[in-house]
Amino acid sequence: MITLEHADIRRILPHRHPVLLVDRVLDLEPGSRITATKTVSGSEPCYAGLDEDLPTSAYAYPASLLVESFGQTGAVLWLYSAATAGERREGTLIFGSAREVTITGSAYPGDVLRHTVEIDQLIGDNAFMRGETWVGERRIATLGSVLAVVREGIAAGTGS
Repeated sequence: MITLEHADIRRILPHRHPVLLVDRVLDLEPGSRITATKTVSGSEPCYAGLDEDLPTSAYAYPASLLVESFGQTGAVLWLYSAATAGERREGTLIFGSAREVTITGSAYPGDVLRHTVEIDQLIGDNAFMRGETWVGERRIATLGSVLAVVREGIAAGTGS
């Protein structure tokens, strides 16, 4: 069983605060699957400026960030697996798409997201993945197909 701490994840992913959305890897099987966590904190930028009189439901972790965190977990699996196989992915890491996404619950500050991601297929610099996100014993999301890509010649943050 391979585990990774936050410092290890920072060496794998190009993301940094406030958009690094993976805290710890609990289990990683190179080329196959990963289980990782992300703790939702009330001090995250998505909660800045919320009025204190809002109901609890207003503090649900945004689905877009949940899917991004899942995608980053998959990227850790893909990039770690490539590195252990002696392969190097050069270029900009891009979240390509997410299909067959079903959100069945919410996460709130203090909750720990647990992502389980499996690689379905690797084709060149494209990774196809699927999996689920849990909070405790509650499954809150299922992602049927996620595509991550690495592309050369694209400057990070420019969109071109």
